[in-house]
Amino acid sequence: MLENLGVTNLWTYLIGVIFITLVPGPNSLFVLTSSAKYGIKNGYKAALGVFTGDAILIFLSFLGVASLVKTSPMFFSVIKYAGAAYLFYLGIKTLYSVFHKKQSESEVDAIVIATKGTYQKAVFLSLLNPKMIIFYVSFFIQFINPSYPSAGIPFFILGVILEACSMIYLSMLIFGAVAVTNMVKHNKKLSSLSNSCIGAVFLMFGAKLAMTA
Repeated sequence: MLENLGVTNLWTYLIGVIFITLVPGPNSLFVLTSSAKYGIKNGYKAALGVFTGDAILIFLSFLGVASLVKTSPMFFSVIKYAGAAYLFYLGIKTLYSVFHKKQSESEVDAIVIATKGTYQKAVFLSLLNPKMIIFYVSFFIQFINPSYPSAGIPFFILGVILEACSMIYLSMLIFGAVAVTNMVKHNKKLSSLSNSCIGAVFLMFGAKLAMTA
């Protein structure tokens, strides 16, 4: 299947993609948070941002930017620490919102302010991870026939499959988060606890990214 388009071992690739998609990360956490706090529409804004960011990374991988990231420690470090700083920012902002709620703002106004730029935040969150560019190259290349005349076609097919699996998984997170939120939305203590945990996890992801080589 798809061998005539330069794709090899499709079923093995699908299994790998499913496991990769299910691994928790800052992208899926951001989509989960956006959905739980502000509903399905905002969750899909975040998911679309992740989708866009990953698509850009896949395209950059195809263009060979992965070689630059891999061979230039300074370039890699700049992106890595920028990503870690952004994760710290999201974590601190989430924790701040838990302990310093503004009583003067109406609930509607607070939601409007909080949901501004959700798509852009998700795009930046995806892009500020240099290891993903290297990963896409090292992962995709295993399923591309080296004798196929154009690497762009199988690269595109593999990217579309990955993005489709990612969107299905993120959709499950969105509806799951909204369902759980509807069940506990009247419990303010539980809501504050969950937001605190989310903020702490963002900080953990930031520290992990900053400390990895």
